[in-house]
Amino acid sequence: MNIGNLLVAKGLASPEAINQAIDHQKVNGGRLGDSIVALGFLTKSQIDTVLADAPQVPTTLEGTGIDAVFLLELAIKGMYAENIETASQMAKAMKLSSTVVEQLVQTAKERKLVEALGSAAGEGLSREMRLTLTRAGREWAADALSRGQYFGPAPVSLKDYQDRILRQRVTNEVVTRQRLDEAFSSLAMTERFVNRLGPAVNSGNAILIYGPAGNGKTTIAEIVGNIFQNVIYVPYCVEINGEIMRVFDPAVHRPVADAPIQNDASRLRRSRIDPRWVACERPMVMTGGELTIEMLDLKFNPVSKFYEAPLHIKALNGTFLIDDFGRQRAKPEDILNRWIVPLNSRVDYLTLHTGKSVMIPFDEIVIFSTNMHPDDLMDPAFQRRISYKLETVEPPEDLFRTVFVDMAEKHGLAVTDQVFSHVIGGIRQNDVPLAYFQPKFIVEQVLASCKFEGTKPQFTADNIDDALANLFVKKADGTMFGIKRS
Repeated sequence: MNIGNLLVAKGLASPEAINQAIDHQKVNGGRLGDSIVALGFLTKSQIDTVLADAPQVPTTLEGTGIDAVFLLELAIKGMYAENIETASQMAKAMKLSSTVVEQLVQTAKERKLVEALGSAAGEGLSREMRLTLTRAGREWAADALSRGQYFGPAPVSLKDYQDRILRQRVTNEVVTRQRLDEAFSSLAMTERFVNRLGPAVNSGNAILIYGPAGNGKTTIAEIVGNIFQNVIYVPYCVEINGEIMRVFDPAVHRPVADAPIQNDASRLRRSRIDPRWVACERPMVMTGGELTIEMLDLKFNPVSKFYEAPLHIKALNGTFLIDDFGRQRAKPEDILNRWIVPLNSRVDYLTLHTGKSVMIPFDEIVIFSTNMHPDDLMDPAFQRRISYKLETVEPPEDLFRTVFVDMAEKHGLAVTDQVFSHVIGGIRQNDVPLAYFQPKFIVEQVLASCKFEGTKPQFTADNIDDALANLFVKKADGTMFGIKRS
């Protein structure tokens, strides 16, 4: 990642400031960081702190933390399976520095695994030597592929991964009252609920959100998962006892977006950040009724012969939401038993297909969201392991009216006293509690009725009654559509 984009992602500089620094660098030379400091945008200490926090690029084979033979096999597999011909192509594919790749190529030459073919396309200094596998190299590659077909970014070591998880704990980031208010500004919530939610988020401990359906439990959990602002580093993959575990997942991890910075931004500082790690926002992983016990274990692909990290490992340093808890195919007690060690000891153990277990630091906020009462899901012993238990309750009538009016006005509908009384009366008549989802449901139903009738959006007694009829299922009384149930 370019240092300019990283500074923007951390909120330390604007894209405009970085572009000004680039222009300054073009005229005055030196490092981009020196120009940023010279223009007064940041101090040298601030820039050094950002760079020191990032994984440092290794410049030697030993510095990668990975066995040299393992990396050599990976490089040879790439030449064999991906037709890689030059050192620069290898460095790009394996996310390694040119100096490390040069050491790999030299070792491969000494072992008679590769040989030079001649210069690749290019002019002047950009020309580089083309490489090809020897017969021994092809045999070596075939043998390596039979043991594992992974080729891509070089892995980081398990120790480096463990250290990085601890270094970027979710509790390192403090969510202030102001940030919480801003995050929930579009959601109607009681002051009391916000007062209890803030400490829960900052604790980094497990949270249980329970209450009747339609009162925003999932929305609250999603906002919590996206409220964090720190940049963390996620490895493409990790080497574990000679095996590969793939961690980075584009479906889960959100890489820090490139800021609108000039294309010729200085790369001088980029070499200090290890490209085997991806700078990301803190992850938010959500699973629901599809969750099974097996999904919390390592997944070994018997064909490609490498592992995919389970969802809760991909959520490390972020948030893991178990939505609709109690409605999974697995029994609630079985799922809860799987979480006892991670929640208690803050470590998890993953088992390889060989039977060997490895320890992974467990740092994430686990949120259980359910419509069921906690007493029906877990015993008191497990309830004690969940530090924060937040109940979403029926909104008071004045807050319900605020939500209803706001929702209606967004769609050009006016809520008069008569309309509101009609809605409240219809809900109470059905003997059900108020819920935050009801205003949106009713407004959408009314808009659909008006569209069908070809009239302007407006509340009428009939379309309100129709909306309520779709909102609640009544007991059959023989009046609906003239059909009587026998």
